[in-house]
Amino acid sequence: MSMGQQSGRVIVFDTTLRDGEQAPGFSMTSAEKQRVALALADLGVDVIEAGFPAASPGEAEGVTSIAQRVQGPVICALARCERGDIETALRALSPARRPRLHTFIATSPIHRRYKLGLSEDEVVARAVAAVSFARRHCDDVEFSAEDASRTEPAFLARVVAAVIEAGATTVNIPDTVGYALPSGFGELIRELHAAVPALASVVLSVHCHDDLGLGVANSLAALEAGARQVECTINGIGERAGNSALEEIVMAIRTHGRGLGLWTGVDTRLLYVTSRLVSRTTGSDVQANKAVVGDNAFSHEAGIHQHGVIANPETYEIMRPADVGFPESRLVLGKHSGRHALRWRFAELGIDLDDSELDAAFAAFKVLADQRKHIREADLEQLAGRSPPRAWQLEDLELTTRAGRAATAILALVHRDGNRVREVAVADRPLGALLRAFERATAIALTPLHCRVRRMPCDDETATEVVLTVAHDGGEHASNGAGADFAEAAALAILEIVNRIELKRARQQAQAIA
Repeated sequence: MSMGQQSGRVIVFDTTLRDGEQAPGFSMTSAEKQRVALALADLGVDVIEAGFPAASPGEAEGVTSIAQRVQGPVICALARCERGDIETALRALSPARRPRLHTFIATSPIHRRYKLGLSEDEVVARAVAAVSFARRHCDDVEFSAEDASRTEPAFLARVVAAVIEAGATTVNIPDTVGYALPSGFGELIRELHAAVPALASVVLSVHCHDDLGLGVANSLAALEAGARQVECTINGIGERAGNSALEEIVMAIRTHGRGLGLWTGVDTRLLYVTSRLVSRTTGSDVQANKAVVGDNAFSHEAGIHQHGVIANPETYEIMRPADVGFPESRLVLGKHSGRHALRWRFAELGIDLDDSELDAAFAAFKVLADQRKHIREADLEQLAGRSPPRAWQLEDLELTTRAGRAATAILALVHRDGNRVREVAVADRPLGALLRAFERATAIALTPLHCRVRRMPCDDETATEVVLTVAHDGGEHASNGAGADFAEAAALAILEIVNRIELKRARQQAQAIA
């Protein structure tokens, strides 16, 4: 193995902007790709695959704009083993301080016969010619043997040896169709090292798809077998079932770093915010049970789990929410919850109950939880028979939007001292208008980080739920609100966060006086 391989440093190659964008409906504009690329640079990925310039003039321009603006990571562009593709990619990469040309050709029998119509010798000749030409114009050249996991091992070794001799500096072994099993894929990497001694002088990379849900497992098996670059995407987006998820690979390495002897340069504290940026940009929600960055990744409803997490989060959380930039652990109240979680939630709202009051509230809570999926703040107030010391109450709300025009929010709040505040705010989007109106009314500035809107079951008296995460004063706050429409649900979510901040301030002031 090379010195880089011996050290255990894993090169993180992000292909969100190339392979990720190729998923149906995930296309991004040039400006959107720039925003994501800048976020990836902040995240600390080593290589950004910016696109496939030969696909269209707009794609080439997008790669060039990223090459011009993004500093730090290597900027990579993909090209088939064709001179025209390579020349187009090189032009697009010309402004990059650290360019990489990535060329590929399929090597498996089914691709050679049905897609390419080429013999083994012809495939090797094309691969060598492409790498040789690219290397004359770029010092950093990566070669990928498409569908490597279904290629005859002896022929794959022949191709790998040939492209290294031609000048490839990174050789990528893709599981293009997500066919491999972890044990077999790891063994393939070990066999290649044994069959091709020249691999010790270059970086061996892997690129795994998730058709069988094994992309991350296959990637980790390959890293354990000696690969030192892993190709992946934010949120695991990509063609068909997607690619290996960057956040899952990085956190698996971090969590098991000592045992694996591996590490990355990724700032894991930015994983959540980067995930949500990609989600907003592509218009594709992150599934709630998604590992590491899903809304439920640090949420607990079962009473046994909630009791454990209250006592010590490590009982059920192998990662801290802060490690990935997640707002906070959430104890979700539902029919599986126990007394400890209910007491904790009442205390969070500023409602103090003695043991008998808690017993009565808990019995009523269990009846209600069997009837509803979502227990709201108003429900808890009714169960406790009292309202928490809220700073603000919502009196009136009007939110108007027009196609192609800004959104306007008219908000009326009543403070606990009886003062009534009415504010009007305008913004490009409805949520922005609501947040601006709340800021003017309460002097609490909230920056939106993530907003998920979900339609409720038809038999629920509310129709919409908004799950909102915002930043305030260096911290993050999450809440959910349910209402007849987006405006009401979002306003209630914002209101809960505002009241929570005010309650925390009041407690801190009381402690300071005491």
